[in-house]
Amino acid sequence: MLSTEDRFAIADVINMHGHLTDRGDFDAMPTLFTEDVTYDVSALGGGVLTGLADLRVAALELGEANPLAHHVTNIVLREAPDGTVHAMSKYLGVATDGSVASGTYDDTLRHGHKGWRITHRVIRPRRVPLQP
Repeated sequence: MLSTEDRFAIADVINMHGHLTDRGDFDAMPTLFTEDVTYDVSALGGGVLTGLADLRVAALELGEANPLAHHVTNIVLREAPDGTVHAMSKYLGVATDGSVASGTYDDTLRHGHKGWRITHRVIRPRRVPLQP
């Protein structure tokens, strides 16, 4: 069973993503993700990125088209039998023109010697109301 401390630590990892991403602090990404993270942005047209180096390259290539701000809310955690944790959360992305996009982060986290880290993330944008 996840302890209260584990729940807070996992929420902090998920919440910190927006802060680090928005300021382009790629050197701090190992505090959130495993080195071999799988980051699936297929639904946004970006394919599946593997590893922190791919995340950095993709963000830099996107440049000014990156969201201005990433916000996360509604974090729900479920522990799996293998000790990993599935986290589902909602995100809001604010573009430089002020438009807003919403969706879901589906994360798998593992606890290691450096604490909780995201091993797998799938980004699922919401484009149609009342659909799964």
